[in-house]
Amino acid sequence: MEVKIEPIWKAVLTDEFGKEYFAALTSFVKDEYKKGAVYPAPKNIFRAFDLCPFDKVKVVILGQDPYHGPGQANGLCFAVGEGLALPPSLQNIYKELQSDLNNQGRSLIKTGDLERWAKQGVLLLNATLTVAAKTPGSHQNKGWEEFTDAAIKALSDQREHLVFILWGNYAKQKGAHIDRSKHCVIESPHPSPFSAHSGFFGSKPFSKTNAYLQKTGQTPIDWL
Repeated sequence: MEVKIEPIWKAVLTDEFGKEYFAALTSFVKDEYKKGAVYPAPKNIFRAFDLCPFDKVKVVILGQDPYHGPGQANGLCFAVGEGLALPPSLQNIYKELQSDLNNQGRSLIKTGDLERWAKQGVLLLNATLTVAAKTPGSHQNKGWEEFTDAAIKALSDQREHLVFILWGNYAKQKGAHIDRSKHCVIESPHPSPFSAHSGFFGSKPFSKTNAYLQKTGQTPIDWL
């Protein structure tokens, strides 16, 4: 099956594209796009992979579903299209970032599209890569979770010294495939307004990530 995705990822995940579940998933998603509005746009379904090739990944941030409002989903978890209001979870991520790094004497760029992180090696991966408009969770349990599990397992097995940032119980469960003996796993409650005050604020994921990257001889992420 022909899938348009970054070449190295395509090679790494080639077995997945030939599996029965992926054929069923592809058929389902194509039908959904024909029936009505689905997000993100087809060209952005694999954007997280396209902006962050397999061999360039340093950090993985796991989300659950794409946003389901017009223009919001852009293929990167927690991110939205440029010019849109920042969703509550992203607002809280920026609050923690500002507190964690104390801006390092610089102005914090509060942009909705987190492409600048992705291009530095941050894989912003949703567990489910598509969603029907105004219907959160509508494309869950159709095969995307198996596909993204395979991506996480490939990173865990074939790479070393990555940082996996798991926000919330869903992401923590998704992290079952990670070999913690050779990777750094940072866990906290989700940045949602419902849980951010239960331990997300003050968890310092950004400084912890950069400390680990530097300790393992890697260039830290310029989060600001």
